[in-house]
Amino acid sequence: MQWPPLRYADWSDTCETLHLWTQVVGKIRMEKTPPINHWWHITLYITSRGFGTWPIPDGNRTFEIDFDFIAHRLRIFTSDGATRGFELRPMSVADFYGTIIDALAALNIAVKINTLPAEVADPIRFEEDRQHKSYDAEAVTRFWRVLLQTCQVMTRFRSHFIGKVSPVHLFWGGFDMAVTRFSGRRAPEHGPVPSLPLSVVREAYSHEVSSAGFWPGGMGFDASFYAYAYPEPHGFGKAKAEPDEARYDDQLHEFVFPYESMRTARSPGDALMEFLQSTYDAAADLGRWPRRELERQGVTHGIA
Repeated sequence: MQWPPLRYADWSDTCETLHLWTQVVGKIRMEKTPPINHWWHITLYITSRGFGTWPIPDGNRTFEIDFDFIAHRLRIFTSDGATRGFELRPMSVADFYGTIIDALAALNIAVKINTLPAEVADPIRFEEDRQHKSYDAEAVTRFWRVLLQTCQVMTRFRSHFIGKVSPVHLFWGGFDMAVTRFSGRRAPEHGPVPSLPLSVVREAYSHEVSSAGFWPGGMGFDASFYAYAYPEPHGFGKAKAEPDEARYDDQLHEFVFPYESMRTARSPGDALMEFLQSTYDAAADLGRWPRRELERQGVTHGIA
């Protein structure tokens, strides 16, 4: 199924475990990769078999770490031809962490990371976490297929913009996949955000943005798409977003479009594109972005 069901309650334990495994891999990439603006050096990327890192520097060579959600294996590749891997199955975060560190050591890759998870409630250090240990392979494959299809739509949306725009990438802190457009202008200094260092927040939001993404759910919420602007222009929360099921959340300061509403639409990809485009239109128009300088002219916004 192109857009499978993804009710959070059906796989919440696995989602929490996978989120933490992903943080282990993301922190390895962060530790070994030179800083890039807006923290783009820490993100992961969707692949044709799962998601993983781009090449990570290690002296005169590079290595990659990939989650393979078809074979359900974690794979490590180096530029000198060496490989290591292990089966993805029910195992604790502590066991996952120990296994991947051992696999890297066998490849003569030394890395030391901060083992405290980011952006999660009541964090437990990776090496001590034997609480999170679920892995439902079928649910993980559904999740990956949602990411894969969403990435295709977001990439099409990204192609319409000729200004500065992020890759479509997965942030392992919040466990969301996002794409961000920039007006080109500096933004006011961002204030504190719970669970994130102020320096991280201010680097991420140093310039005006219109950002959209997908989140698999949690904290009582099912999977949803979201969109926001920083700084939020006056009237943004009153703007009309498409489709009709999209709404502005006053607490989140974001537009939210439930995944279930999107996937059951007559044309799910077009419904998602409507959401991305209409929320960007609101941010750009109300924020007085120089749109003709930033957008590719003469494009259509549909998927078909």
